[in-house]
Amino acid sequence: MHPRRLTTPARVFAGLLSVLLFATLAIPLGAQVASESHAGRGFGLGYDVAHETTLTGTIQEVVTKRIAGSPAGTHLLIAGPQGTVDAHVGPYLTKDAQEALHFGTPVQVIGAMETLHGKHVLLVRQLIFGGRIVTIRSPHGFLVRAQAPRAASSKSDNTAGTESNGGSR
Repeated sequence: MHPRRLTTPARVFAGLLSVLLFATLAIPLGAQVASESHAGRGFGLGYDVAHETTLTGTIQEVVTKRIAGSPAGTHLLIAGPQGTVDAHVGPYLTKDAQEALHFGTPVQVIGAMETLHGKHVLLVRQLIFGGRIVTIRSPHGFLVRAQAPRAASSKSDNTAGTESNGGSR
């Protein structure tokens, strides 16, 4: 018999045991407290439905470029009785809604104020303008993707003029 055959598995076993021992010692033994979680938080932003407010005013500026320290997406600077408010309407506005929002457009917004990096931002849940109601966030503050209205199908006279709410394709 060869003495190497007996020592090779022993060396492998000793190597695995030392790696396991090293890994066990490298892991910190102290437990860490989990960070506090908040119900109704969407995309890292706070939304408190209990503190919703309604603001009526006119659009002073539509900001589509990303500003450091503020949520991504479109912002409306709205002049109202409380002064100018930065209203975040998110990245999912339809193209026709974006085109309809411009300087001087009267709007009403429903949402909750949040302070981000020392700046107050109104997280808009619902945007009302020009006879339209646009849902921006769910009641829990999560952004909702807007869907452009579909053209009515002309397969038969019975379906013309009806609006589809989804379903299988």
